[in-house]
Amino acid sequence: MKSFHDSVLLEEMLDALNVKNNHIYVDATLGGGGHSAGIIGRGGSVISIDVDPEAISNAEKSIRSDNLVNVQSNFRNLEEVVEKKVGDKVSGVIFDLGVSSFQLDSAERGFGIKHRSELDMRMDPNLKVKALNLIKGLNEGELYELFVKYGEERYARRIARTIVRSRSKNAIERTDQLAEIIKGSVKAGSGRIHPATRVFLALRIAVNDELNNLSLGLEAAVNVLEDKGRLVVISFHSLEDRIVKRFIKERNDLVEVSKKPIIPSEVEIRSNPRSRSAKMRVAEKIE
Repeated sequence: MKSFHDSVLLEEMLDALNVKNNHIYVDATLGGGGHSAGIIGRGGSVISIDVDPEAISNAEKSIRSDNLVNVQSNFRNLEEVVEKKVGDKVSGVIFDLGVSSFQLDSAERGFGIKHRSELDMRMDPNLKVKALNLIKGLNEGELYELFVKYGEERYARRIARTIVRSRSKNAIERTDQLAEIIKGSVKAGSGRIHPATRVFLALRIAVNDELNNLSLGLEAAVNVLEDKGRLVVISFHSLEDRIVKRFIKERNDLVEVSKKPIIPSEVEIRSNPRSRSAKMRVAEKIE
């Protein structure tokens, strides 16, 4: 198998998952394949799931192992996938939420701010609604609500107003167009992130129905876990982390393995800046 360098919290995840020889695990977010490869490297077998056919195709080329089964599906369907492929409980489930590096770096996918590409942002290419449909079709109030709810954007009102004003003159269809419009409507801060980051996040979450799918996926994951099986979730923004934290706390059949979220080391953040916002929560199934 090839080497994977950008899988966030890889060793910490493998330790938290408590990978054992010949046990079966679910990688609910295959992405670049690093976590699946790591589990296989420690002797486990993996059922990997991803809505993105490109992720499945890349994994089939880069991970040559009889211990990996790839399934193109949304992780909200995790329970059905495990029932079909395993027919029994599994020893662990890992969710690595957010956009994978190859999606961010692929200009035509429309996830990244730095690229000149269509405002797409669909993880599943079969989805009908793209980000550009939201930018074109939502009114100022709806855009404001979207940016506040999913992006926690402090300048949501101003940005929504500027988008509506701009699109009345020229259609907004590309990532670079939208990024420049947002950048021009707010005062640039001293932070490290681009002024459009939160709006792009909000659009991506809305297009892919990410938060609702996460809630359904977590429920399905617990249903397929065996006694003492581990649930490991790596999130990258506060909305996801709140959902995961509340889910674990409210379940009577889960116990937190670590009271505080596990975060990347300074060494990892220096080598992979995209890991800086990651938080990992770990729970164990009890019956």
